[in-house]
Amino acid sequence: MAEDDRSFVDHYAVLGLPSSEEGTKISLEEIKKAYRNQSRIRHPDKRPNDPNATADFQFLTTSFEVLSNETTRSCFDAKLRTRRERVLRDSFQNAKRRKMATDLEQRERSVAVDPSQEVRRKEKMKADELKREIAEFKARRMKKAFEPLNRKDNVEGEKKDSSLDKGRMLKAIWETSAGDYSAAKLRGIFETFGIVEDVVIRTNSLKKKSSAIIVMASKGATVRAIQSMSGDTTNPLLVLPLESIAPSFSSTSSTNQNESMGPEFNNVVGAGFQNYEAFVMKKLQEAYEKNKCM
Repeated sequence: MAEDDRSFVDHYAVLGLPSSEEGTKISLEEIKKAYRNQSRIRHPDKRPNDPNATADFQFLTTSFEVLSNETTRSCFDAKLRTRRERVLRDSFQNAKRRKMATDLEQRERSVAVDPSQEVRRKEKMKADELKREIAEFKARRMKKAFEPLNRKDNVEGEKKDSSLDKGRMLKAIWETSAGDYSAAKLRGIFETFGIVEDVVIRTNSLKKKSSAIIVMASKGATVRAIQSMSGDTTNPLLVLPLESIAPSFSSTSSTNQNESMGPEFNNVVGAGFQNYEAFVMKKLQEAYEKNKCM
């Protein structure tokens, strides 16, 4: 291809005529006229001191012979058209290559000018990923918040509650006028008898009394607390076992009532405890009479 380009001769240009599409429209008479004009100028007799005059004139004669013959001129025009199309195609491809090279250079220059651009891009990607994870986490939290409790969890919770040993629980009652008993204060009082696992206070602003449930770590600590605090008549707290006394309505004696509590509470004394027993008996009797009437 390169050798053809070097050896290619535009015969129209040799005769001083326009080439390309315009050359194909030139008449034979115009070609002859152009040859005669060029011959008068380029004949060797006109250039006796030019060593290349003879070769140049032969070159002119060859171009005239090609263009003056219809067959050879048609072949040359076809060759000229093919070459022109190839030049245009190569020019277009070269333009595309130049544009790609220019774009690449611009990108390289932009990166060279701002080396932190890639760092910012990666940071943005990480930030977007973190936002997505946070959104997914919030969605799971919302879904979990509105889901009904699993039935298995309910059953296990019920079993756990039912297995709680009420023998380790006691109830403390006090007049609201006697002072403010917070959970921390009650825990401090009952920790003198053993480890306190939990304190739950029940208050009612409409009533004169408040109460709390204290969960001890052992039954022994529960017994010690009841025996000690119920025996102190000056103690404003009325301390009782959580499990209610269940006396029969046919026997209301104090001895039978203490026996129903079991051997651990037989020695529990104190005016407050005895008053509470009478209070419970009264309430049970009233409930019994009410049920009889119904």
